[in-house]
Amino acid sequence: QLQLVESGGDLVQPGGSLRLSCAASGFTLDCYTIGWFRQAPGKERELISCISASGGSINYAGYVKGRFTISRDNDKTTVYLQMNSLKHEDTDVYYCAASRTWRGPVPVDLSEFDYWGQGTQVTVSS
Repeated sequence: QLQLVESGGDLVQPGGSLRLSCAASGFTLDCYTIGWFRQAPGKERELISCISASGGSINYAGYVKGRFTISRDNDKTTVYLQMNSLKHEDTDVYYCAASRTWRGPVPVDLSEFDYWGQGTQVTVSS
């Protein structure tokens, strides 16, 4: 079964760090642009960061720039989101998604993403 699986979400104190992983099962990610998204209840899914298939193009939403880092593993099956200096407002469910056609970062068309993970909860609280 072809799927993406996120992991790494947790409860962390403000100022803390987490590393989210997005692992592909049944396929490799080397031909896919990967996006990390967040979504709050009742709100639209929002792009946080994306990395091109080659890894040569990386983009971040302004409010995470300098705090979050997206990267790809050399095994071509995992993409990471390193989250530092976490704030209360970073609390959300985080999703990764893979697209063969979307090049990013704008406009974001969620229908262009071929695979979505199930989401991982990040909670920043003291």
